[in-house]
Amino acid sequence: MRQSSNSTETGRSILVIDDDVSFCKLMAEFLSAHDFHVDSVQAGPRGLARALEGGHDLILLDVMLPVLDGFHVLQQLRKQTAVPVIFLTARNAERDLIAGFEAGADDYISKPFRPHELLARVRALLRRSSQTRSTAGSALAVGDIELNPHTREVRKAKVPVEMTSAEFEILEILMRSAGNVVSRDELAGVLYHREASPFERTIDVHISHLRRKLETADRALIQTIRGVGYLFVVPEEHAG
Repeated sequence: MRQSSNSTETGRSILVIDDDVSFCKLMAEFLSAHDFHVDSVQAGPRGLARALEGGHDLILLDVMLPVLDGFHVLQQLRKQTAVPVIFLTARNAERDLIAGFEAGADDYISKPFRPHELLARVRALLRRSSQTRSTAGSALAVGDIELNPHTREVRKAKVPVEMTSAEFEILEILMRSAGNVVSRDELAGVLYHREASPFERTIDVHISHLRRKLETADRALIQTIRGVGYLFVVPEEHAG
């Protein structure tokens, strides 16, 4: 099994899972020219098997795959690994965007796209992943939510909670600022190294998933401050 590559961009390994052979060839040529090692697979089942072998730093995953589509590939993948995944798809309806994040995608880009836009997203996601590992701070606990940056584990009332890479990073930012509002631009700056678009739903979808995983019917943990951002609520017994 090939081991995951180091934290520099040179030699980082990308797996492309897409049934379009020409597209895979173009991606390999383009990304290789920017010092990435690229593998490609053209079918869902083989793509899933290859991804589960490990050794890739990031996966570019098409939605419309034969036999096993991208949504199902990612659902199975997320049961065993948190490797960063960017969905590539010609389906850009909002329901497909949401379905992609529901399955565990870290980012989503619609075809056709500009190659350098994809490159920027790949670099941002890899940079984010590397920085999180190298600058991980102390463990956090707010109420019954515990987060360990070193092991990338989240627990609710001592029970492990599965998180995507993006969900983990958003939660860590919110918990470190518990009791204070974090703007959408701050979150977008950490996640994507840019300001949030007024029409962008990405962060909202991740927040929605965090609420579903962590909140209960009688307790809201993450409040939306309209027009400003989000606030992780400090339980009254921990306030002050």
